[in-house]
Amino acid sequence: MAPAVRAFDVSRRKIPLEEIVSGGPPKDGIPALRSPKFVPVEKATFLARDDEVVGLVVQGEARAYPIRILNWHEVVNDQIAGRPVAITYCPLTGSAVVFDRRVGENVLTFGVSGKLYQSNVLMYDHQTESLWSQLAQEAVTGERMGTRLQAVAAEVTSWEDWRSRHPKTLVLSHETGFARDYGRDPYRWYHESPEVMFPVTRVDPRLHAKEWVLGIEIGGAARAYPLPSLSRHSRLDDELGGVRIRIEYEPRTRRAAVRRPDTSEPLPSVLAYWFAWAAFHPRTEVWTPKPAAPNQP
Repeated sequence: MAPAVRAFDVSRRKIPLEEIVSGGPPKDGIPALRSPKFVPVEKATFLARDDEVVGLVVQGEARAYPIRILNWHEVVNDQIAGRPVAITYCPLTGSAVVFDRRVGENVLTFGVSGKLYQSNVLMYDHQTESLWSQLAQEAVTGERMGTRLQAVAAEVTSWEDWRSRHPKTLVLSHETGFARDYGRDPYRWYHESPEVMFPVTRVDPRLHAKEWVLGIEIGGAARAYPLPSLSRHSRLDDELGGVRIRIEYEPRTRRAAVRRPDTSEPLPSVLAYWFAWAAFHPRTEVWTPKPAAPNQP
């Protein structure tokens, strides 16, 4: 067995073992949070106005998970309004995805494997040691192989924007029990570089590898909305997988909210680098603005 996966159950697998690579840290070297602590808005003085947060609302309860903390932990096992969730973040693909931790009658807890697939974080569950791909949203090895996680709609936005719309939000505290410099972004150089650190098996040349896109998948249909194009449309109505969708985008904060216009039901989406979205959605469409209609005489 390849040393990179020796600590996990890979007796069953959907992906080639040779495509699972070490990201550097060992298993749990990036410690997931299992007992997160929260503070109210007035005590979140460690956040600057333009700090990015992952914002989540469940049954009226709002919580904010600062990217500056997720950079160092990547997975937060939480429960909000009785719903067990996992807030996941992969700095290498820039993707934040929230999952429901319930699988059948079981509630799973997740850790960080230290391994990558297509440059994206592989989580593992403590119950079976199966490996789970964040962007594939399913287990790719082990007893749980092929089991999908239910994504939960969330937003990535600035702290200023989130607290103004959710003044009673709770905020993930930097008192995590681990000694980390949460004021330092260890990936700043990576986000400023045009290069990808870990290779992917397929490079899609339609966009620059590290162009930011809003990715949406419905009913097996996938579409990427490049942020530079989306920034010219504060509200966009579209259809994907036979479902009407409405995207509201605020370019200053990069906040994108996706809903069904008929019911206002929020729909999951993900902000990510293009190379990552394309690697996991090889048949994805790329949205382009329709040309303006010519003036009629």
